[in-house]
Amino acid sequence: MSYNHVFLATHPRACSTAFERVFMTRRDILKCAHEPFGDSFYYGPERLSERYANDEAARENSGFSKTTYRDVLKRLERDGSEGKRVFIKDMAYYLMPPDGKPATIAPSLGRGDGYTEEGNPTVIPLGILQRFHWTFLIRHPRRGIPSYFRCCVPPLDEVTGFKQFMPNEAGYAELRRLFDYLREQKVIGPSMAGQSDRKPGEVAITIIDADDLLDYPEPVVKAFCEETGIDFKPEMLIWDDEENQKYASETFAKWNGFHNDAIHSKSLTARTQAHKTVTEESENEEWRQKYGDEAQKVIRACVDENVADYEYLKSFALKF
Repeated sequence: MSYNHVFLATHPRACSTAFERVFMTRRDILKCAHEPFGDSFYYGPERLSERYANDEAARENSGFSKTTYRDVLKRLERDGSEGKRVFIKDMAYYLMPPDGKPATIAPSLGRGDGYTEEGNPTVIPLGILQRFHWTFLIRHPRRGIPSYFRCCVPPLDEVTGFKQFMPNEAGYAELRRLFDYLREQKVIGPSMAGQSDRKPGEVAITIIDADDLLDYPEPVVKAFCEETGIDFKPEMLIWDDEENQKYASETFAKWNGFHNDAIHSKSLTARTQAHKTVTEESENEEWRQKYGDEAQKVIRACVDENVADYEYLKSFALKF
């Protein structure tokens, strides 16, 4: 366990915003930062994504066209200056170039253009990565990727502003690369969450699967709090009041359309219906009916491409 700021690294549509809402109830001890590195990844002068490469107006209208990776880290530093720990929820792929390209440290953080650190897949120096208490949240691609696809096609794309589904934003490969690098550098591990035989100051490997979160919300949150040194209270799973709802709406506004379910939720309770048994054929047919033949093929290819990375990370996940 450490008392560094908590960084929950994840991929899109992993129920991470619902999980984040739990910790947004603890404004007495935590300051939540909602996907801050997306500002520099998509819009800033050091942007890594090609999504808005040819849309200067969108970058300007975002308000983050001048935001560098240093700016994001400075913002987090200010958040932590209030005597509270910062809880950061963000996408691992915001920290590295798409498509497995080699990373160079962001110019605002390094020694100019082209500076690299051996083995580091991110644009953030290891010395900064070491300042966070790293945790991870995953969800099976057969559920995460179709959900993300829906956000990038009509009619929802008019709200999200994501006009195209980009398979390199699935995020599983980047999450695995980040996880492996942090293990190799002994920033996390080797002990697993829940194990008592660990060295003083060691940060145990803490990976949560979204299906466990949805089936066993209180035990999952309690275990996560134990590993991160956050004081657990059962009432963290309930936010059915005007103040919490207003805070969530304001926090999630910049990623409009992606978080409607989390915004309108009132609590995190165990789901009452188990997932129905599905086959590849039934999934394909469901996606075909919703999105058409070509889209079904795109979704299937993306799901299949990411299963191995999901299953690898799943092998380290907490068991419930």
